[in-house]
Amino acid sequence: MNQLSDPDDEMPAEIDFSQGQRGQFFKPGTKLNLPVYLDAPIQARLAALAEARGVEFSTFINELLKKDLELIDGVR
Repeated sequence: MNQLSDPDDEMPAEIDFSQGQRGQFFKPGTKLNLPVYLDAPIQARLAALAEARGVEFSTFINELLKKDLELIDGVR
């Protein structure tokens, strides 16, 4: 029964999960890396700083964040 509720909608009104397998793609201990979206000018400036220091962008960002967290913890 794959009738569409709206002709412009690509999602079927009813989906048959009777052949589905629970946990098929679950991997215990898998680490999820969340995307972080920076404003374009900030990203460009940070990318230039990382390049000038000869380090990977993500390494540079992690170092900055670690230092900020140390400062935050020091203020408490």
